[in-house]
Amino acid sequence: MRSAAQAVHPAPPIPHTLPAEGEALSRRMDRLLPRRRLGRAACRRLAEATLAAVQAAPLADRDALARAAQELAPVLRREGLREANAIRAFALICEAARLALGQTPRRVQLMGAWYLLRGHLAEMPTGEGKTLTVTLPACAAALAGVPVHLVTANDYLAARDAEAMRPLFAALGLQVGAVTGQGDEHARRQAYAADVSYCSSQQLVFDYLHDRLVLGGSPGSLHLAVEALLAKQPGSRPLLQRGLHFAVVDEADSVLIDEARTPLLLSRLGPPRTERGLLVTALYLGRQLKEGRDYRVDHRHRRAALTPAGEQHLAERAVGLDGFWRAERRRRTLVVQALSALHLFVRDRDYLVRDGRVEIIDANTGRAMPDRAWEPELQGLIELKEGLKLSGQREVLARITYQRFFRHYPRLAGTTGTASEVSRELRRVYGLRVRVVPPHRPVQRRDLGLRCTADGTTRQARLLDRLQALCAAGRPVLIGTRTLAESEAIAAQLAAAGIPCQLLNARQSAHEARLVAEAGQPGQVTIATNMAGRGTDIQLPDSSLAAGGLHVIATEVNDARRIDRQLFGRCGRQGQPGSHEWLLCLDDPLLQRHLPRTLRHWLPRWWPQLAMRLAQRAEERLQARARARLLKQEERLAERLAFAGRHS
Repeated sequence: MRSAAQAVHPAPPIPHTLPAEGEALSRRMDRLLPRRRLGRAACRRLAEATLAAVQAAPLADRDALARAAQELAPVLRREGLREANAIRAFALICEAARLALGQTPRRVQLMGAWYLLRGHLAEMPTGEGKTLTVTLPACAAALAGVPVHLVTANDYLAARDAEAMRPLFAALGLQVGAVTGQGDEHARRQAYAADVSYCSSQQLVFDYLHDRLVLGGSPGSLHLAVEALLAKQPGSRPLLQRGLHFAVVDEADSVLIDEARTPLLLSRLGPPRTERGLLVTALYLGRQLKEGRDYRVDHRHRRAALTPAGEQHLAERAVGLDGFWRAERRRRTLVVQALSALHLFVRDRDYLVRDGRVEIIDANTGRAMPDRAWEPELQGLIELKEGLKLSGQREVLARITYQRFFRHYPRLAGTTGTASEVSRELRRVYGLRVRVVPPHRPVQRRDLGLRCTADGTTRQARLLDRLQALCAAGRPVLIGTRTLAESEAIAAQLAAAGIPCQLLNARQSAHEARLVAEAGQPGQVTIATNMAGRGTDIQLPDSSLAAGGLHVIATEVNDARRIDRQLFGRCGRQGQPGSHEWLLCLDDPLLQRHLPRTLRHWLPRWWPQLAMRLAQRAEERLQARARARLLKQEERLAERLAFAGRHS
């Protein structure tokens, strides 16, 4: 039996809608969630007005809160979240947070909430309380009858945040669900049916593609009406989601930018398309070729190409082989893929081998992605290179990119700690304006600069010296690396030197929260790939703070300046003391890949900061162009499918 605090749905919810009916839905969303540009001065004024409303009418207990929510919900559904109504709603949610969680949102959190409600992307430093911030616009929209998706980077964060914020939603009479890959279709359908659904970006997109397949790719009003009738029949396959309305994306730069370089494919496993013998022969031929004479590898653009001498060499080898190898184009294509598998895809950098399977490593997060695969021939070649059984071909049933998917939402907002560097792309692709929220307390983080050594051995010696001094002073240390292989190499070096450490990379992702929680202890050394552990704060005891706080060391040049800020943002959060530095070497892969040959040796030695920035900007331009090309390809594909009478 539902309590009074849970029964706040006097008005009908927004109907089950998918993007094909976007015009009518947009009009309704314009009324319920007005989208207006919001500058910092106006946002600060609204935050102050909300704090004043909280102080003017405090609520005595949970019963008073439930009655206030019941009174407010019909008003919001009828009139929408205009300024006065939104102030009233935020004040009520602040009281709910105080009574249910023992937390009172600060002014900067309210500023972030106002930006999100108006459809902006709020950049808030690490540790400023983004988990509570995103619940304010989510609760307000849900009280107005708008289904909300709170999108996070992974299943762990979705489940954790939903459980942590459940008392707040319950106090307002709202239902909350957590959509994870561990749940079956029934569990996910129930989670999507809640007022607010926490979900990872990948699971959200795959469930959307599932629904498109159920509807035959044409989600018009008639299809939806038929589906609503079929949902009541036993044995039917109702939709998982109830449409795309309002999404708030946490860690938005990771989801909307970093993940946007790869389309998401809904597929099923079938038999291998290419015979094992052909792949074995391709690898054999690739190993017989000599780099420079027969082929060239462009590590900067990640591609391999045969030279005329290499093509002639292959033609001679093909004389004694079967008919497949006598076709020049097919022969060249498969051998070039073999060269890519041999020289461009490196174990423990691009993928790891676990339980007899190849798992792709996300280049930005350092996390393994067991559900993803490369194109069939490349996947098979890498599996054979590692001596594994072929996993078979995945038949693609549906595909979409994050760029196209998130543009389907009539209302989109987001929050992250690092978005300024990609603000133009976020504005152009998603229509999101980046708004910077100031920190609650002044930042005390110290930048100790950059040191560049001649080789890895010298850097190792310097790193050991730094760690011994820092650990002796009782300071916790976080070492950031780009690759899994580098993190394990440093861990082995520290073990040989007698310095205990914790390792956080794709192999330890299941223990991520525990390892991050322990990273703030005095003298603790933690090695992490790029953003592994992101979304979980490193808590520092008083003894670590007294020793000077967390110290962060970057040992490789990251792909983007944002990732530097993400890593260094781990220290000095909430006005705490902290410091960071770079310890690099001249043979860093990114420096070697992007600096001109004439500058490669002397520029990092004399101007290491300039060398690093030049390499990063070159890599950022490459990745931005790759995302733009992918988006254009998706748009062309959508036009062709629409002309054929289908929608993707």
